[in-house]
Amino acid sequence: MSICSKWLGLVAGCVIAAWAQAPGNAFQPAATLKVDFPKDSPVTLLSANLGESRMDASGGALVLDLHTALTLRNASQRHIRGVMLLVETQEMAPGGKASVAVPSLDVRPGGTFPVRIDLRLLRPLMTRGGPMAQVSLDGVLFEDLSFYGPDQLGSRRAMTVWELEARLDRNHLKTVFQTKGWAGLQAEMIETMARLADRPQLDVQVVRRGRSVAMTVSGRECQFAFLQVPGAPLETLSGLAHIVGSEASSPAIQVLNRSERPIRYFEIAWIIRDRAGREFMAGSVPAADSGLRLAPGAKSEVHEDAWLRFTQANGQPVEIASITGFVSQVEFSDGSIWIPNPADIAGQRLRAVLAPSPEQQRLAGLYKKRGLAALIEEVKNF
Repeated sequence: MSICSKWLGLVAGCVIAAWAQAPGNAFQPAATLKVDFPKDSPVTLLSANLGESRMDASGGALVLDLHTALTLRNASQRHIRGVMLLVETQEMAPGGKASVAVPSLDVRPGGTFPVRIDLRLLRPLMTRGGPMAQVSLDGVLFEDLSFYGPDQLGSRRAMTVWELEARLDRNHLKTVFQTKGWAGLQAEMIETMARLADRPQLDVQVVRRGRSVAMTVSGRECQFAFLQVPGAPLETLSGLAHIVGSEASSPAIQVLNRSERPIRYFEIAWIIRDRAGREFMAGSVPAADSGLRLAPGAKSEVHEDAWLRFTQANGQPVEIASITGFVSQVEFSDGSIWIPNPADIAGQRLRAVLAPSPEQQRLAGLYKKRGLAALIEEVKNF
């Protein structure tokens, strides 16, 4: 069933009539999308464009193919830097929950901004009553790095990291412009767009249970190599994973807190090299989290009880030859976060495989659409 494209004036908590029945469709229930923000929310809903969203029956489930554009307003007295939304059909239904992140914002009090929701969700076919899907607010990050929201998805940490990266990226571009002028800044943006176009894509599937015992005794042990990032408060001492073809199991990494503050969270990023010598960024795994308190000078070994399967974007498996790791973020017990400075990794092999940050991608898109003058003006505004 196709959705009627129509803008509706709405307030937070309203219900949007999302699907109209289509003649000839075998399954045609009335369906709704509910946008539900708290009364004290720093963002409010102004309108929603329901676009080309569809709903179809598949086996024992409804497949909701959402393509919705929301217009939100900053109802607070502070600049907003990021927003994270939770979109779900039923909390316990597999495939019924997803998130939408909007980083690199600069929304002044009273300002508006768009949010695109392009998701495919599942909902049990026999469920009765209530909206087909609901949009709620998981978090809002402000200019001073303060946070509002339930933070069910860990959005405070994620959006803080993105904002810190954005500040470093903008400062880097300012420095390039001041030292190398227009030509240097243009060369920087051309290099960023080339990285976006040419960077190898890697999919990572995490399997936590149900592996065959036989799989755990075949294969080989692989020692991690580590890149030491200048200024990192955490030192990587050793790492080991069991490798079977394109899969790595039970990774264990030993670290040392070199700082003078307790650490409650950290991430170690992985770079996978295949047998042809190509390198892929594999994300940040494992991540130490619940209950961690690593005192100054203390060591800890982090275990991930899982199998990690690596494939290229085309579905071809990546035969793992070696793994390199580096500290990609550290959160201290007071909530402050450390991330690497791009200037510290520019001369290392990291730059060739690291994905451009959300801010780099946004600024590259601005440069592509509006040119160098618009990019310079944007960077100066911060």
